Amino acid sequence: MSALDSGKVINVLLAEDHAVVREATAEVVDHQPDMRVVGQAGTGEEAVALAKALRPDVVVMDIAMPRLNGLEATRRITAECPGCRVLVLTAREEERYVVQLLQAGAMGYLPKTVGLDELLEAIRAVAQGESVLPPAVAAVVVRHLAGEELTGEEPRPLTDRELEVLRLAAEGLTNYDIAQRLYISVRTVEAHLTHIYNKLGVSSRTEAVVHAMRRGWIRPE
Repeated sequence: MSALDSGKVINVLLAEDHAVVREATAEVVDHQPDMRVVGQAGTGEEAVALAKALRPDVVVMDIAMPRLNGLEATRRITAECPGCRVLVLTAREEERYVVQLLQAGAMGYLPKTVGLDELLEAIRAVAQGESVLPPAVAAVVVRHLAGEELTGEEPRPLTDRELEVLRLAAEGLTNYDIAQRLYISVRTVEAHLTHIYNKLGVSSRTEAVVHAMRRGWIRPE
C-alpha cells in the first residue's frame, strides 16, 4: 500500500549542498500528491538540526555534505531521531562503503545518477520501511554484513513461503516486485515480512536477511 493509498503524506527533508539541485528536487517532490518537503539543508549539521526539529518521515541525504559528512549525519539522525528514515545518495558504490552507510542506520542508498522517478519510488519505499538497494549490489552487501563465516544450518521458525519472500528481499526486490514474482498481493507480502520480523526479533529487511544468512537458511549467491 502506498502512502497515497493510505491517505498519509510523506514528510521529506532534503539534505544537499548544491542549492540549485536541492531546490529543483524539492519542486519535483512537492508536486507529488503523497509527498511534502518540510525542510532543506545545505550542510550535514543543518540536516541533523532540522531532522531533530521537524521529525520528517524520510531524509534524503547527499553523502558529500560540508561541515559534517553524510555518513556521520546519518549516524546522528538515526540515533537522535527515532522514526526518521534516511535514504542516501552517493557517487561511491564500493561494497565496504555501502555497508558503512547501512551500519550507520541508512535504510538504503542510490547512486547520484539515479533518475527522479526512481528517487521518488525509493522515497516511498523507505517511508514504508523497505530497504532500498540496487539489485546488483544487494546480495554482496548482505553477504558482507552476514560475515564470511556462516554458522551453518539451524532449525528455522519461518514457513516455506516466508523464507521465499525473504530470499527475494535479499535480492533487492521491492514489495511490489516480490508480489509480482509470487503472484500475491503487496499487502500479503507486507504481512509475511511483519511475521518474519516478529519471529526473528528484528525490525528491517537487512537485519532479517543477515539473521537468515548467519543461520544458513539463505545462501549468498
